Amino acid sequence: MNEPCPKMTSFKFLIFLSSLFVISLLSLASGNEAAPTYKYNFCSGPDATFTANSIYQSNLDLVLSSLSSKATPVTGFSNASAGEVSGLFLCRGDVNTPVCQDCVAYAAKEILGRCPLQKGAIIWYDECLLRYSNFSIFSTINYDPRQTLPNPQSIQEADRERFSRLMDSTLISLATRASDSVTGKKFATKEVEFNSSLSASQTLYSLVQCTPDLSVYDCYKCLRVTIGTLPSCCDGSQGGRVLLPSCNIRFEVYPFYNFTPASPALPPLPLPPASTITTIESLKFDLATIEAATHKFSDDNKLGGGGFGEVYKGILPNGQKIVVKGLSMNSKQVADSGEFKNEVILPAKLQHRNLVRLLGFCWEGEEKILVYEFVSNKSLDYFLFDSEKQRVLDWSKRHKIIERIARGILYLHEDSQLRVIHRDLKASNIRLDEDMNPKISDFGVARIFGVDQTEGNTSTIVGTYGYMSPEYALHGQFSVKSDVYSFGVLILEILSGNNISSFYQSDTATDLLTHVSMKNIL
Repeated sequence: MNEPCPKMTSFKFLIFLSSLFVISLLSLASGNEAAPTYKYNFCSGPDATFTANSIYQSNLDLVLSSLSSKATPVTGFSNASAGEVSGLFLCRGDVNTPVCQDCVAYAAKEILGRCPLQKGAIIWYDECLLRYSNFSIFSTINYDPRQTLPNPQSIQEADRERFSRLMDSTLISLATRASDSVTGKKFATKEVEFNSSLSASQTLYSLVQCTPDLSVYDCYKCLRVTIGTLPSCCDGSQGGRVLLPSCNIRFEVYPFYNFTPASPALPPLPLPPASTITTIESLKFDLATIEAATHKFSDDNKLGGGGFGEVYKGILPNGQKIVVKGLSMNSKQVADSGEFKNEVILPAKLQHRNLVRLLGFCWEGEEKILVYEFVSNKSLDYFLFDSEKQRVLDWSKRHKIIERIARGILYLHEDSQLRVIHRDLKASNIRLDEDMNPKISDFGVARIFGVDQTEGNTSTIVGTYGYMSPEYALHGQFSVKSDVYSFGVLILEILSGNNISSFYQSDTATDLLTHVSMKNIL
């Protein structure tokens, strides 16, 4: 096997991608001393009430008193329970501790006046929310009650479609950032310039937040559902907000949150020990469910296969389409249980629109199966290296694919709680959905870096020649730069439509970089 061409250095690709890795995180905290601004409240119905001076009221008083005394944590969030009463508060992520304390204390008194004998209630202010119930409300998405508050001012008719697209894309990007926030607040804000066709430039201010007890996936899911309600409430408005118990969003054309110098990002968290797979038991499928979904692995449902095993499509009882990746007995992943666990644990902890999402796994006896979301358009190489199929990849689509792969890599390297080195980025490991949106897949050989780790070393070289950086292929040294090198090769393939392997398998001296330069593609 030929070694990677020395001409193919990572420097050019590092320059290309470095601009994508510059992130401006808006700050958290600062000096607003205004009194809480009431927005909305909700009380449970007449079938969920308690008697005055009852045990329930005593427990409720204890919970509210406890919440008032706890309004000092860094996350601006806490919960408490007594008997059957559970309660929590959430302060807006940018307010300081005194404002948070005042808001929670005020809410604890005000909510009893608005909902005097109800077993459940929630109250929202600009600065905080407070909630209690007679059932557990911790670490669970709650979509109801829901309140929408549109800004009565309208965007000019000529700008509405562009404004709506900008608002939607901004909030979705914030949902990704907030759900995986390393600060623990699950809170994010952003300002984006909007050039009006009829007036001076405006700034769009946006904010999203979840209760920090939600998982990464549940926070992102809650925010996406909330964003999806905006067209029905706030289409054409200059601003609006949607309030849910578990998450909330807001956008305006004026600043409504505090600004301070950005706080330094916390270091990425190392992966917890994976000596067993019990930490993700909730993702486990039984074999009977997999067999039913794939019609007992029928040939009609077979999508492909190889040395690793066979791949099938299927449909779960709830109607969700899935892809089932079964590992053959002679597969390295079966022989190496650590690699199989890598395939399970990593995607389970990583949630991003440009990563293929793991839904679960099955491990019964000798059967080791991975279950992924169904991505309808096969892999990038299926289109890219076929002279007929590559015609669907016009320059606009290729640009989008490059940009969104970069977003996925940025998430793996910088934005997730785990700094992940993929080590096998290539066209066949990029899946495409129905909108030709790319999703990075196959984490079997990925590595996780610890808090202070910047590079690793291995004597076992895994991955695909041609995509490997020289320092990795020759010396086993890998880092985020290794993935950036692979991404650079992938960019050249996307631009030229040529497969890197075709140059290493030929007798010509031309390499892909030279070929692309000669064709004046760059």
